[in-house]
Amino acid sequence: QVQLVESGGGPVQAGDSLTLSCAVSGLTFGSHAAAWFRRAPGQEREFVASINDDSSKTYYAKFVKGRFTISREDARTTVYLRMNSLNPDDTARYYCVVDSLIFGSASASDFNSNDYWGQGTQVTVSS
Repeated sequence: QVQLVESGGGPVQAGDSLTLSCAVSGLTFGSHAAAWFRRAPGQEREFVASINDDSSKTYYAKFVKGRFTISREDARTTVYLRMNSLNPDDTARYYCVVDSLIFGSASASDFNSNDYWGQGTQVTVSS
């Protein structure tokens, strides 16, 4: 059974940094692309960042503007999202997702409800 467990969220002040972690189990993580999405209250889920299986490609939403970095550590079957310069607009529940197909392109459109999703971790940024 594939499981994704996110951690690292919490309440922070504007300008602070956080690193989210997503521990993956139940599959050969090194062959799968991964991504982070988020959902703010009253809004639809949106793409944040993604990384392919060998970390050679990363993609970011425009709103990231160089503030976030996605990475992965296959030995620990973990994907990370380092978030700097947080602002109140970043308040959301952040979800980790792993592509159910191997060696995917990691483009945002690759990730959908057929993939493996975690339960999310809440990030709340106050001004």
